[in-house]
Amino acid sequence: MATPNYSYEKRQRELAKKRKNEEKRQRKLNPKDGAEGQPDDNAPAAAAEGAPTEPGSDKPAPAAG
Repeated sequence: MATPNYSYEKRQRELAKKRKNEEKRQRKLNPKDGAEGQPDDNAPAAAAEGAPTEPGSDKPAPAAG
């Protein structure tokens, strides 16, 4: 039976800690970005209202029916 590679496991834990600390540092540098995983409130509304539905046209697409 093979022996466990403790140094590999330790390295993975160290990398996870480093990654977590880096994410924490980025959140502190950019507090106005909001929490991760929360959608931006004004992005979907702006895209739905201002964007034309036909590519290359200022007019909305004709209604089917």
